Amino acid sequence: MDISQIVSVSGHGGLFKVISQIKNGIIVEGLEDQKRMPIYASQKVVALEDISIYTYTDDIPLKEVLLTIQETLKSEQAPEGKKASANDLKSFMETVMPDYDKERVYVSDIKKLAKWYNILNSLGYITKEEAKEKEEKPKTTADTKKGTKKAEKKPKQASKASAKPKGGARQAKSSGSKKG
Repeated sequence: MDISQIVSVSGHGGLFKVISQIKNGIIVEGLEDQKRMPIYASQKVVALEDISIYTYTDDIPLKEVLLTIQETLKSEQAPEGKKASANDLKSFMETVMPDYDKERVYVSDIKKLAKWYNILNSLGYITKEEAKEKEEKPKTTADTKKGTKKAEKKPKQASKASAKPKGGARQAKSSGSKKG
């Protein structure tokens, strides 16, 4: 699941995908209606990957919460909007995340979470297999590449420094200019 380019814009309902950057903002496209619009720097934009849910022990990233919701609901729709009461939303959150912080997570937050889940799930953004593959691949390839590059660079730099006596060459040039 890749939600790195998905944002929420205050004042606009729904979720948006970042398309490109402009001089004083970004261009976004609505996930549901595919309409593009500019979002200026004065507007509040929040990336979904930066959002986390408060629990009594630790904050859980939104990506993990969405995957937990999908496992719990088995790809069904979450209760949302005017149809669901505050008690329905609270009980939904308790079934999904029993240890969420009831004092800091408001009903409006749960309402947004349910709406975002329904949008992302209906468009196929929430998939568990992709998340596991992406987590495993960077650890193995990045670690091995970094380790080999560092090992290769150190001997080359040491051999270059010992092969070229820069100090002697500079002294010869500077002493010749003093005489002349």
